[in-house]
Amino acid sequence: MSEREILEQLRLLRTREIDEISVLKEDFLAFRAILVKQEDFKHFRGIARQGGDILFHYLDTQRS
Repeated sequence: MSEREILEQLRLLRTREIDEISVLKEDFLAFRAILVKQEDFKHFRGIARQGGDILFHYLDTQRS
């Protein structure tokens, strides 16, 4: 995933145009590097799946 693709996916999730983002294990470090720079970083929740892929959702309230 390129930085542009990641930012677009985050925007779509943030605006509720999509319900979730599935990030492959091999793309996670690049994805996370961009995700943690977002102002609303704590609104994103990632759930690890068997095999190492991560499913991200956007929460209405930030996680602690």
